[in-house]
Parts: sequence; C-alpha cells; structure tokens
Amino acid sequence: MTGRDGGADIAPLGPFDPVIILVRPQLAVNIGTTARAMANGGLFHLRLVAPRDGWPQERAWFASSGADRILEEAKVFDTVDEAVADLHRVFATCPRPRHIIKPLLTARGAATELRAVSQRRLKAGILFGPERAGLDNEDMARADTLIRYPLNPDFMSLNLAQAVLVMAYEWYLTHDQTPERSLMTNETHVATKGEVTNFVNHLVHDLEKTGFLRNEQKKPGMVRNIRHLFARGEVTEQELRTLHGVVRALAHGRQDQ
Repeated sequence: MTGRDGGADIAPLGPFDPVIILVRPQLAVNIGTTARAMANGGLFHLRLVAPRDGWPQERAWFASSGADRILEEAKVFDTVDEAVADLHRVFATCPRPRHIIKPLLTARGAATELRAVSQRRLKAGILFGPERAGLDNEDMARADTLIRYPLNPDFMSLNLAQAVLVMAYEWYLTHDQTPERSLMTNETHVATKGEVTNFVNHLVHDLEKTGFLRNEQKKPGMVRNIRHLFARGEVTEQELRTLHGVVRALAHGRQDQ
C-alpha cells in the first residue's frame, strides 16, 4: 500500500495479551485510530469482523499515526464465532442496559481480570461494536463477561477509538510502575535535609545580622516557622543555591547602605 513509512517499532508484548475485536467496523479511519489507541496501551492483537468496506483500507494507515504493524497483522473474520473460536475468555463492551444476566465489570475491573487471565496463559478478547449501534444481543451472547465504563450518565458518548483507549489504558496500568506523584527535577535533585539545614542556618545568620530577628522573645518561633517553610516541600538543590545567592545579595545590599 502507498502512504506508509514503516511506522513505529511495535511488537507483541506477550502472546497472551488481550485481543481487540472490532465487530462490523464501518470506517477505515476508526480502525486506524483504534490501532493508535492500542499501541498507546501496549496492545497488539487486532481482529476485524466483517468490516463494512472490506480490508485492507489505505485510510486506516493514515489515521494510525505509525501503528502500522498492528494493522498489517490484523486478522479478518466473517463472523464473531470465528473471531473468538480460539479464545478462552470473551469480554464485550456494553454501553447501554440490556436484559442480559452476565457478570458486569468496569474497565478497571476488566483490566485486572484480563491480566489474571493472561498470567494463567489463557487467551482473551474484547468485543467492540459498530460505531453507530454497538454490539447487538447476538454478539453479546458470545461473551461471558460484559464491560461498562462508569461515565457521566448524562453524556456517555465515546467513539470507537476512545472506547478502546479507555480499555487499553486500564490494561497498561495493571503492570505499570510509574509513581502516582513525582517531582520533575531535570538536571538537579531534591535537596537533602542537610542541604536544607545548611541554607536555613545561612538565612538565619544573615537575618540576625540585619536585625530582623532582634526580638529575642519571638526569635525561636520565627526561626521554627522558617524551618517549617522549607521542610514541608521538596526543595531542589538548584533552588537552594539560588536562594543562597538571594540571601547573600540582600545582606550585601544592606551593608552597602
């Protein structure tokens, strides 16, 4: 096909990672953006059931932002039964209430269960329905578990790629070790308590010289407040060096007057 540049170096992370199954997808662009969403979450295996306009479709590659290999490796089936025949577990997204009795999970709950299935070396897939109507009752009859995202009940409209991205994101988080909170320090580092103490001593020394701490009764509390100020946050070594310079400049400025 024309219009491809090789794309990103995407490969399967594990043979038992979940399979994304698009049932009767209608637009090539949506298939491409789905591949892009999958790549963001570390998913690789894509299956298409009876795509309306056939497969392959050039516009999918243009919309995939380099997730070319996912599209190149995508498998096409005529029916849902054929698409899930080799799987051990089948999940299905279900945005609207249905008169069906099945286990119902959130995206996070489904991701946790999918990870457990994968660790047992079993294969699982997730069904996503056509853009306009979603999965019908016959499609969902092939699934053993339903997934419904807890979204704003007054507006629960997701396009196909967004729906896949939510699931891919939750899947990725089940093994991601990124701290929930961190501090970007670039070329510096978070100051040690010793470095903070050294700066506070420098500051207090110059405040004494300027007469700011001349009230001996209030001095201990004022010094403690200064220490609390610098102890409660993650001050960096670079910031302390800058503040040392500020204190020196202020002290010298007073001496020159």
